[in-house]
Amino acid sequence: MSAIGLISGVIPGADVVKRAARIGAEVKNIKLSGDLPDHAIAAINSLLLEHKVIFFRNQGHLNDAEHERFAARLGKLVPHPMLGATKGMASLLELDSTRGGGRADVWHADGTFADAYPKILVLRTVVMPTFGGDTVWSNTAAAYLGLPPPLQRLAEGLWAVHSNVFDYAGIARVREVDKKHFDEVFTRTVFETEHPVVRVHPETGERTLVLGALVKHFIGIRKYDGQKLFDLLQSHITAPENTVRWNWLEGDIAIWDNRATQHYAVNDYGDQHRVVRRATIEGDVPLSVDGRSSVTRLKLTE
Repeated sequence: MSAIGLISGVIPGADVVKRAARIGAEVKNIKLSGDLPDHAIAAINSLLLEHKVIFFRNQGHLNDAEHERFAARLGKLVPHPMLGATKGMASLLELDSTRGGGRADVWHADGTFADAYPKILVLRTVVMPTFGGDTVWSNTAAAYLGLPPPLQRLAEGLWAVHSNVFDYAGIARVREVDKKHFDEVFTRTVFETEHPVVRVHPETGERTLVLGALVKHFIGIRKYDGQKLFDLLQSHITAPENTVRWNWLEGDIAIWDNRATQHYAVNDYGDQHRVVRRATIEGDVPLSVDGRSSVTRLKLTE
């Protein structure tokens, strides 16, 4: 049964509008809050599992506290392991384009340098530029399904080391303020975690690809071969057919399943101001197709 069937009587099917064939839906005519009844939260979670990322316009009534109250209905709130949270909040993190680390213009899933990386992110727009600043998400379950069977089997046997110390300057448009933030804040604790390249989603049973910018190398594969293999698999994730692009308006909310997506914040708005705030829901340790768990091998505070 589809998520639309599961939410019959809670969120009308006509209020759920697909934004692309393989990922993304906009949910209309609902006012998000921490006071929504349990069956409405269950309906939202069902839609999230089906569409991977869901969007809500006209949520300008949410302030920081209510943003977190709503997000907490989806799971346990956790702060960023290095960046922490806004003062007085449990997990809310502000990303401001004028400050270091405020432009996430690389393909990634959040926090994969840790073992139990976040399962859900709830992002709210506060200040949007007059043009540009979209975000693109990709469906990593669809990417896995799109691989030919021999490549699926190859990917299922691969493990990769993810780290917050990655080639940031080599893959993003880095300003001096970004480099300073990366060197002094984002990497002050060094993480290295081994993840299966294919994880089994704990709620849907789908197989999803775990890759992105935080991959340092594959285990047991030379760097030259590993880079070509990474590029091949990552290209399936970022294939346009597996993506959805969202044009933000102030007061929008996006919720995404970080276990089954990657995302990219398009850095095409020049010096205009862009501010978003994000709440983070605690995740679970990935399992490979043969039941082995991800493991953090290094956590070193300098």
